Amino acid sequence: MDTYNKQSLSTVRASHRRDRDNFKDTALGLVSTLSFPAIVGTADMMLKSAGVHLVGYEKIGSGHCTAIVRGGIADVRLAVESGVQTAEQFGQLVSSLVIPRPFPNLDVVLPITNRLSKYMEEGSYSRLSNLAIGLVETRGFPAMVGACDAMLKSADVQLAAYEKIGAGLCTAIIRGSVANVAVAVEAGMYEAERIGELNAVMVIPRPLDELEQTLPVASCWIEERQPIKMPVNIKEQVAELEILQLPDLAKLPAKVTEELWNDE
Repeated sequence: MDTYNKQSLSTVRASHRRDRDNFKDTALGLVSTLSFPAIVGTADMMLKSAGVHLVGYEKIGSGHCTAIVRGGIADVRLAVESGVQTAEQFGQLVSSLVIPRPFPNLDVVLPITNRLSKYMEEGSYSRLSNLAIGLVETRGFPAMVGACDAMLKSADVQLAAYEKIGAGLCTAIIRGSVANVAVAVEAGMYEAERIGELNAVMVIPRPLDELEQTLPVASCWIEERQPIKMPVNIKEQVAELEILQLPDLAKLPAKVTEELWNDE
């Protein structure tokens, strides 16, 4: 028992040493906004401005959304700076933070590394990948539903999913070509303002793969390999076929032979 405990302790210590080595030259960057379209646009700019990885979003209610990125210290600083400028342009910036060399225990409490590994390992494919993204955020569900209807009727786009972030804010996410998404978003804006309150809009022409993996997609657009459907019990079906086979003519009664002789 003591030997087992010593081995477990040494394994844990080795794991902590590996974590410290992995986090030695990395940083954690966070930018927070008051809108889901704004945080998606901010994350897109952060990915395109520096060599960082998008871990995902943290939604804590009341419209507060935070984009979390990971990478080298210099890259994260540059990405956060670009994200802050983008969020300020939208008028939705709340706060930002850069943590150089975060301690491994921070990832245990906040499952940042696990979430990043999950995004990297997922193999599901969406037919909406590599299409432009359009986001229309309203305050109130009826306004969002009306905006979705207007967008689908005005251009050749698909409704991928919708997102709720609290404070009555909900975002419709559409996919399609750049031109169709731009037309649809404009139609959705007017309809949302007519029904209720429009909060924010966003069009992202060329989303990166990491941004794709962090956005919600309706299950109907996710393709998975389906197993081949085989009969439940093959032996029973074979037995039924054997029953339907024709009888052996050599074993028929002799009377049948006599009747055939008389007919001739």
